[in-house]
Amino acid sequence: MQDKRCSLKEAVQMIQDGSMITFSGFTIWRRPMAAIYEMLRQGKRNLHLIEVNSGTHTEMLIGAGAVSIWESCWNGHELYGKVPYCMDRKMKSGEIIVEDYSHQHILYRMQAGAAGVPYLPTWASRGTDILNPEYDMLGKAGLRDGKNPRIPLQKFGYAPDPFYDEGEIILVPAARPDVCIIHAQQVGEEGTVRVMGQTFSDEQAAKAADKVIVIAEEIVPESYLREDPDRNLLPSYMVDAIVEVPWGAHPTGMYGCYDVDGAFINDFATASKTESGTQDWLDEWVYGVGSHEEYLDKLNVSRLMNLRTNSFYKYSTRAKRGSN
Repeated sequence: MQDKRCSLKEAVQMIQDGSMITFSGFTIWRRPMAAIYEMLRQGKRNLHLIEVNSGTHTEMLIGAGAVSIWESCWNGHELYGKVPYCMDRKMKSGEIIVEDYSHQHILYRMQAGAAGVPYLPTWASRGTDILNPEYDMLGKAGLRDGKNPRIPLQKFGYAPDPFYDEGEIILVPAARPDVCIIHAQQVGEEGTVRVMGQTFSDEQAAKAADKVIVIAEEIVPESYLREDPDRNLLPSYMVDAIVEVPWGAHPTGMYGCYDVDGAFINDFATASKTESGTQDWLDEWVYGVGSHEEYLDKLNVSRLMNLRTNSFYKYSTRAKRGSN
């Protein structure tokens, strides 16, 4: 079998400027943060993000000026109560295009991509401005002209129901990302992926993408994962590169490994209220750190141990909850 193991730097070098990217996880859980930081250190630009759900990682990418197009249904820092200041600024200044879908629409788009079909039908969002052609931002920008094969010719389509004659149904176009970056608890030596806890829309995102990069807490023997194949998320042949990066989802949480670092997310969210605050934070935690190992050293062991989960409860028994 092909050896897919590589360094984090090498994995991120597989991503080209202008690529359409999607990620694993949900809001502040199991995001491939180490890869996000490395993307920024490598100066990736003009990225097109298409996500079932966005979060802190999205704000960092947008705040750093790495994103030109964003398609999803929501962005923010979940329970930490901060609005997506970076996206708000960049959208108002015209630096990024924001294409809004409902949660069901964007999930159906990813599922269509995973199934290899050009669209899926739905009734979702009838009677709302989600379907208002006035808010087709990619269309307004003249980007639905067929020149970019990743961008559909229409935001939505419509067709009569041919089976039960129940009226006009909405058609949502498939998502077809260039790259999906997944953070998982375990990956086999050949690329078999195991995610513990909720898998969210990771399977659909990976199957919709042309290339899959897996960042994992640990690389384990394929023989171990194949003892319980029903617990695995993706087979090895779907994965293009694997990297072992312990604590690679920090500051987002990793079920069974470590909790969300709420204070860290809150500090970034507060700094992101202003452009200068965002850049100062990025200078300290991204550009001023040469590697993931240096990042962990900067966080310090006691902070990380406070987040580490109890193997029975699957959450930290040390971290204080109810506050940042």
